Amino acid sequence: MAPNLAPSHTHARPNAGRIRRSAVAAVAGLTAVTLLSACSYGSKADDKKPGADSAASSAGASGAKLSADTVKIGYFANLTHGTALVGLQEGLFQKELGATQIKTQVFNAGPSEIEALNAGSIDIGWIGPSPAINGYTKSDGQSLKIIGGSASGGVKLVVNPDKISSLDDLKGKKIATPQLGNTQDVALLNYLAGKGFKVDAASGAGDVSVVRTDNKVTPDAYRQGSIDGAWVPEPTASKLVTLGAKVLLNEKDVWPDRKFVITNIIVSQKFLKEHPDVVEAVLRGSVNTNAFIKANPDKAKADANEAIKKEAGNALEPAILDPAWADIDFLDDPLANTLQAEADHAVTAGLLKKPNLNGIYDLTLLNKVLAAKGQGPVADAGLGAK
Repeated sequence: MAPNLAPSHTHARPNAGRIRRSAVAAVAGLTAVTLLSACSYGSKADDKKPGADSAASSAGASGAKLSADTVKIGYFANLTHGTALVGLQEGLFQKELGATQIKTQVFNAGPSEIEALNAGSIDIGWIGPSPAINGYTKSDGQSLKIIGGSASGGVKLVVNPDKISSLDDLKGKKIATPQLGNTQDVALLNYLAGKGFKVDAASGAGDVSVVRTDNKVTPDAYRQGSIDGAWVPEPTASKLVTLGAKVLLNEKDVWPDRKFVITNIIVSQKFLKEHPDVVEAVLRGSVNTNAFIKANPDKAKADANEAIKKEAGNALEPAILDPAWADIDFLDDPLANTLQAEADHAVTAGLLKKPNLNGIYDLTLLNKVLAAKGQGPVADAGLGAK
C-alpha cells in the first residue's frame, strides 16, 4: 500500500484531544499521503482477475434481472471484510440480485481497489476509510460515495512483554505499522502525540521509532527482534500473540462507545446513478449478511475462514482466527463521525491537507433498506451533501 493520504484507520482520539503537529518537509510537497487499508495476513496476490468467482457466485440465481447484467464487487481476503466474505459464501448477495450476476475481484491494497473503481473494473467495494477518503478527495468528490458501513474494531497494539510491560515503556522502542499514512499508522502517531511522545511523521524517527512494515512481514520481524511491537489490524495482531506478544492496548478503548470504522462500502458514482436498484440489492445483501453473522457467529466465522483459504491460499489457525473474529463488530452503520475524526488525525499528524469530505456519504438507499426492516436510519455526520 503506497502512501498518498493518511489514515485508513487513523483513529481519531476524541478523548486524547487534537494535537497539532507541523507538516514534515518530505510530506508537505504531497497533496496527501496515500490512504491505504491494511493488507490481510498471508494474502498471496495483489488482486484477482475479475469474474473468477462469477460462476459460483451466480449459480442458482433466479428471478428478474435488475438494470445491470452484472455487478462487479471488490474486497480483501481479510477478516475485517467479513461481510463480503460471508455474504458471498452464503449466497446472500446473489439471493437479492436475482438474475444479475456477481463478478468479484480480490485486492491486497486500498489504492489498487480505488484505481479499479475509477477504471470501471469494479462497481462496488468493501474498503477501509483512508483509501475511501483519498479516492474521494483526489477526484474532487467525483469518483465514489460511501453507501454503508461494514465493520468496526479489530485493531490492537501488541508488544514483546520482555521489553514492554506498560505504555510508559514505549519510549525508545520500535513499533511497527502496516505503512506510512495508512489507518493504523496515523492512529499510532496520534496516540503517541497524545502521550507526549515526539515522532517525525515522515521518517518515523523520534521518542518511539515507528517502523512501517507490511503485515505479511511483521510476524517474521517480531520473531527476529527487529521490532518490539506493532499497532496492527486483525488477524496480524492475533498472529503476533501466538508468537508470544501481549496485547497492550485495544484501539476500541480509545474511542467513545468503543466503536470506529474500519471497513466501509463504496460505490462508483456513475454506477450508483445508473443502477440504483442493483446498489440497493447489494445493500440488502449486506444488511442480511450482518444479521446472519450476529445470529450464526460460528458458521459465519467458518465461512470467512473458508473464503480466506480460497483467496489467500491458507486458512487461519483457530488460535489466530477465534480471538481476531471476536474483536470485530459487523454493523450497517458507517460510523460517519469517526471517519471525520480519522481524517482530522491525519491532518494533525502532518500527513494530510485538510480534506473537504462534504458529500462523501449517500446513505439514502441504506436507510431505505433499514426502514423496510423496521430499523431506524443511520447518520452521515453532516457529510451527506455538498
